[in-house]
Amino acid sequence: MQLKTRVALLVVGWLVVITALHSWLNVNWAAVLNDYRPIATRKIIVAYLPVTCQLTCPVTDYISKYSESGEEFLPRMFQGFPEMKEALISNRVQAAFIVAPMALALKAQGVPIKVVYLGHRYGSAVVVRKDGPIKTFADMRGKTIAIPSRFSDERLLLFRAMQVWGIKPNEIHMVEMAPPDVSGALAARAIDAFVMGEPFPSQAEMAGYGRVLFQAREYWPDYMSCILVVRQDLIDRRPDIVQVLVDGIARSGLWLDKSKPHREQASDFVGRFYYNQKPALLRWALTKPLDRVTYSPLAPRKADFDMVRDMMIQTGVLNKKLDFSDYVDTRFSDHASIETPWRYEAAAGTAQ
Repeated sequence: MQLKTRVALLVVGWLVVITALHSWLNVNWAAVLNDYRPIATRKIIVAYLPVTCQLTCPVTDYISKYSESGEEFLPRMFQGFPEMKEALISNRVQAAFIVAPMALALKAQGVPIKVVYLGHRYGSAVVVRKDGPIKTFADMRGKTIAIPSRFSDERLLLFRAMQVWGIKPNEIHMVEMAPPDVSGALAARAIDAFVMGEPFPSQAEMAGYGRVLFQAREYWPDYMSCILVVRQDLIDRRPDIVQVLVDGIARSGLWLDKSKPHREQASDFVGRFYYNQKPALLRWALTKPLDRVTYSPLAPRKADFDMVRDMMIQTGVLNKKLDFSDYVDTRFSDHASIETPWRYEAAAGTAQ
């Protein structure tokens, strides 16, 4: 065999091996094969961001793999709300964890979705530079603060604080930024502050350049941010699978709130297998203190959503007064409220 032929065969063989390894490591074959299953048995794709207010999504996926029913849905991670919103509208995902004001805005625009559950309570904070000039919220005048979206509870949280301190909307510059980018922007002094869900406040704290100015609960009792929405066509066609999803999310929330070891276990497997974050970061966000983020009770409440709706109208991001029943379907949370936590411990190999 000539040298050129040997070299060519080696190159082709190397390319085949590299391609096979890439496909094995980076292609989500479960999602690819799911597209070829009959619609009646196809698993639903649930969109999420790498934030703790959406932690019940990967926790449910991970634990359910050890249950008798196996994997119940296919989670898909996004880096920002704009991309997630477009995927939901185009039906590339059938369910998503998004911020509550975005759900109302999408419904007002005619997008066929319904809120079926919450993602968490609390878990958002305003963070400033540790060595910076901002000591109280009054010092925010003239400063630049990053928010996840103009359709976010974090933006509304700022307006609640501004009302308390007598700060006018034009006295603070708000910029939209993907949650994973805010800590780096604060460290680089590209922004003066950010308001985001965990673990990004914890990330800035752990790195030593950030300081929590205040937690959401200080200005918004029973604060909620991320909620679970499902497309109406899926609700109409397969309410049983929507119930399975909500049950799993509810049980994951109860499991997370049951003990500190459960939160530490979740920090480990979610950080390594889902968020691509250091488990130590999630442990900080979930345990310092334990009620920094809470995952029960998470049934949608009319009073909470009425307040969000009214604040959206007041701040100019919603132009119609939607009724609670227009965008919330409580059937699934009514059933899920009687569910029990997952019975699962790390390395147990089974879950019930």
